[in-house]
Amino acid sequence: MGGGCFWCLEAAFIQLTGVHSVISGYAGGAGENPDYNSVCSGSTGHAEVVQVHFDPAVIDYRTLLEAFFAIHDPTTLNRQGNDVGTQYRSVIFTHDAEQAAIANALIAELGVDRIWPDPIVTTVLPAPTFWPAEAYHQNYFANNPHQPYCQFVVGPKAAKLRQVFAHRLKH
Repeated sequence: MGGGCFWCLEAAFIQLTGVHSVISGYAGGAGENPDYNSVCSGSTGHAEVVQVHFDPAVIDYRTLLEAFFAIHDPTTLNRQGNDVGTQYRSVIFTHDAEQAAIANALIAELGVDRIWPDPIVTTVLPAPTFWPAEAYHQNYFANNPHQPYCQFVVGPKAAKLRQVFAHRLKH
């Protein structure tokens, strides 16, 4: 899933019971072995994404998607706050037809519920090759809690997930 900066998504998802790991990386662009600088330049077409490994007996895919929509704005095309560019697009990469159906159904429901004043622009696509980001991007928030971006952007998104999904948090 991609919904802006991968640090935000990773910091949020890793808090959920049933989530074993969250890997920050890149997907959906051209070329092999993208790196942070090339992705941020916008030249590769890759999005910053996270790969979430979870136990479906503990947390289901729809709940993960509900968390995804709770922590980012799915109505801004190629943007999350001050992060602008196609690498910050809202995208769900699915691994099978069932995941695609669940994602599309949830997007339709959220659109009917009009939670946001603007239409949802999140795309649902088959999962392309996932390229793990550089080591320093992994567990970024946990390793850099005092970094200003973490305090002002990542922290509030992780806190929002804790508030909305309090009943699903790891102890």
